[in-house]
Amino acid sequence: MKSKFLRTLLAGAVTFTFSALAQTGSAATPSSPAAPSSSAPPTSPATTTTAPTMGKVGTINIQDAIFGCNEGQRDMQALQKKFEPKQAELKNQNDELEGLKKQLSTQQDKLNEDALNNLKKQIEGKQKTFDRSVQDAQEEIQNQQQDIASRILSKMAPLVVKYSQENGYTLIVDTSKPWPQSPVLWWNPDAVDITKNVVEAYNVQSGVAAPPQQGGAAAPKAVTPKPVTPGATKPAAPKSSETPKQ
Repeated sequence: MKSKFLRTLLAGAVTFTFSALAQTGSAATPSSPAAPSSSAPPTSPATTTTAPTMGKVGTINIQDAIFGCNEGQRDMQALQKKFEPKQAELKNQNDELEGLKKQLSTQQDKLNEDALNNLKKQIEGKQKTFDRSVQDAQEEIQNQQQDIASRILSKMAPLVVKYSQENGYTLIVDTSKPWPQSPVLWWNPDAVDITKNVVEAYNVQSGVAAPPQQGGAAAPKAVTPKPVTPGATKPAAPKSSETPKQ
């Protein structure tokens, strides 16, 4: 779940840069080997600047950190539980729609024109209702996921800063998105990734115990419908209701 909210908030809260450049100058010898006359002005020494030294860089998958910490897992499991009745309702709507479409497919040659048109209108009406219900459920889930992410990130971001400072990092970049969506092309997670360390520190800070594992803490998913084509001989059936990931 990578939302507009996260992109905006992470840009301000999770990418950190701390000081870094040191410059030194050294005097060079005059260009001419001959000693200057007493009347000639001294030659100004040339200066050179050393290249800036890159500081210690780290990466963090902030999305994994948010939803992988104990608090994030606990809240996502609670959100999953909350939406189970809605998922059951959507499954019932989907099953009813599937039944009507099957009826149209198998009986359309036997129905008179009025009965056929009535069945098609019934399918179209229920399809619109189902699509609207799915969209509303998806929006509500996404909004509540964003609320969870916002609340946890507001407490986790200062911890990331503190951890980075204490461990000598000059830059922390978010790797939640793959390249080219992210500017990070490649990194060695074993060498520079701090996600696990941040999660462990946040679990200690929050005091939230690890919730019972139920096959993962992924966001619940609503049914994704396929729109029916009005008047089609064999309207496409919507996707079956997905079993939500927890």
